[in-house]
Amino acid sequence: MANNATRTVNLVLATWVSAINFWAWNMIGPLSTTYADTFPLTATQASLVVATPILVGSLGRIVVGALTDRYGGRVMFIAISLASILPVLAVGFAAEIESYPLLLLFGFFLGIAGTIFAVGIPFANTWYEASRRGFATGVFGMGMVGTALSAFFTPRFVRWFGLMQTHIVVAVVLALTAVVCVAVMHNSPTFAPNTDPVPPKLRAAARLRVTWEMSFLYAVVFGGFVAFSTYLPTYVKTIYHFSAVDAGTRTAAFALAAVLARPVGGTLADRIPPKVVVLVSLAGTAVMAVVAGFQPPPDFWSAVTFILMALFLGVGTGGVFAWVSRRSPARSVGSVTGIVAAAGGLGGYFPPLIMGATYDEADNNYTVGLLLLALTATVALIFTAVRLAAREPEQTAAQQRS
Repeated sequence: MANNATRTVNLVLATWVSAINFWAWNMIGPLSTTYADTFPLTATQASLVVATPILVGSLGRIVVGALTDRYGGRVMFIAISLASILPVLAVGFAAEIESYPLLLLFGFFLGIAGTIFAVGIPFANTWYEASRRGFATGVFGMGMVGTALSAFFTPRFVRWFGLMQTHIVVAVVLALTAVVCVAVMHNSPTFAPNTDPVPPKLRAAARLRVTWEMSFLYAVVFGGFVAFSTYLPTYVKTIYHFSAVDAGTRTAAFALAAVLARPVGGTLADRIPPKVVVLVSLAGTAVMAVVAGFQPPPDFWSAVTFILMALFLGVGTGGVFAWVSRRSPARSVGSVTGIVAAAGGLGGYFPPLIMGATYDEADNNYTVGLLLLALTATVALIFTAVRLAAREPEQTAAQQRS
């Protein structure tokens, strides 16, 4: 195992790469209310343009996770950062000329940036021993702060510099990030490339029971985070009539709370059974979704409601991936991570569409969508409590198969 300074540098750099790619992935969400007024867009059209990058970023993680097993995190971090530059610029161009079809098309390719998560989990795992992987994956998961940075700064950058210039700034930072990775980042000395062909690796991971159990849980907790971090600007503006900048500030607070809670969840899962961490997360999420359905008044009570929800979701994301790291076969961590991370992203794809489709314009509320979130979290809570063991020894691939 490498010395602490080396692995710390690599973990911090990986977290930064994740953060800037998450910012790129979330370039559309903070500006969705502006686009809705400018184009103009219906609630369903606005939801679709927000959700499209989520879909691609989710499904792409399946392949990216398997490729990380083969080529290592360093190569994949560089590749994803560089590949995200053109979509960022293209989205800015589509928005500048006010073309909804092009915004959808280029938003599809913007999803490449969202695949970065499937790189970082196996990368962090190889740098840390099993007893500290909850901490390591939790710290890397703080790269989700990119959504908070995007929510807070993107509307302000547009106001200060202009729409296209804002996208150019993010593209330049992506390029500089890739250069730093080339110069500084290294794979762990313990990394052993898995050179098996990708399709068989994915099929093998798909046969593991842990893959689908963790996919379901991650779809709820990470999906809830992604959904609200992208759709909350629309929600806040619609329900409470805040400006795009003010809505972005509140969304940034939500995302930051979840980001800070993630390493807490991972660290707790190193010390107590991950099942307990996940149960607390799901119970808290269900309760806060019901509370949000009653539409608490601004600004204090609504802020408390959504920040508490973010904290529960953040703890859950850290707890689930600590569980993944503990239960997955060492040579298949990337493949399992890719599928689980994809499920999490897909969990964030559908809620914005559901929120848009179930919005009650007459009474100005999203009660149905929030109650569906509460119901989903409750189902996941029951599943975790009844079906999953609190403590599980390290298992081989054969032992984990259904």
